[in-house]
Amino acid sequence: MTAGHFRSSAWDPFLIIAQIISMQSAFYVGLGVWIAMVDFVAGADRSLEQFFKYEELQFKEFTGRLIMGAFVLNSLTCALGLWYTVKRTKLCLDFASTVHLIHLVVCWGYNARFPYTVSWWLVNIICIVLMTVLGEFLCMRSELKAIPLGMGPKADL
Repeated sequence: MTAGHFRSSAWDPFLIIAQIISMQSAFYVGLGVWIAMVDFVAGADRSLEQFFKYEELQFKEFTGRLIMGAFVLNSLTCALGLWYTVKRTKLCLDFASTVHLIHLVVCWGYNARFPYTVSWWLVNIICIVLMTVLGEFLCMRSELKAIPLGMGPKADL
């Protein structure tokens, strides 16, 4: 980075890939923690189907609503990941969408069919919006902090 530039404008594919891997890891680890807490509260059995199966996210059953809540809480947790990992307001939507696009592909592979339930789509769209908005809010607060210009006494000009 040259002197006088706040951010490097060079395209760094290794950094981008590392950030994607970091955010995807944060997504699944966070979701695992939230689902484990939900399973403890509901007394349900833990399984990978709670992560990937479309039918698990449903409004009719109590455990389905709890899993939906875990997804929503995970989007708030991942917003912290955006703040810590990405640190750029204008990139929050890109990374939140990428995380959920990769989740879509993984779910599609796990179920061997494209998502068809309205509840699955609704939960994921809400999660993208929440993750993006909160991530942008946190990143913006960091980006707008005052930058101290001098540590010495003021010079009278």
